[in-house]
Amino acid sequence: MSQQDTDYKISDYDSYSYLEQCLLNDFQHNFPLSSQPFHDIAERLGVEAGLVIEAFKKLQSSGAISRVGPVIKPNSIGNSILAALKVPDEKLIETAGMINAYPEVNHNYEREHLYNLWFVITAVDKNRLDFILEDIEQNTGYQLLRLPLLDAYHIDLGFDLKCT
Repeated sequence: MSQQDTDYKISDYDSYSYLEQCLLNDFQHNFPLSSQPFHDIAERLGVEAGLVIEAFKKLQSSGAISRVGPVIKPNSIGNSILAALKVPDEKLIETAGMINAYPEVNHNYEREHLYNLWFVITAVDKNRLDFILEDIEQNTGYQLLRLPLLDAYHIDLGFDLKCT
């Protein structure tokens, strides 16, 4: 959890440049799968690749996007799990920091719920996943709620921001 996670609001959209708006809108899907994707985007938009890279960096630092990368079908590469902890409010930031120290943690969010810290772990295999889960329980002192994937439902989420 970081300040970046809460900075961006959809009402900020109009404050972004035309290039940034195009990147937000047009490349949620169909990101070029090539050895030079930023060059391909730049060519399509009629700008230099360096401008595309800088615009993506700005969008990331503002919190508008969390990353540029693939969304991989759960458990098709390695093993993953949704997990949650009940953490006292005064320990939430410290505990989130401990969890974020694992490179296998790819989401970590505070929620208004009895279980108030929710995160996803994706590990190379079940042994590594189990090790991380046990390590988190031992290091935090809190018992994990483990929610393995039972059925996957594909949601192709995207927002039409009407840039082009």
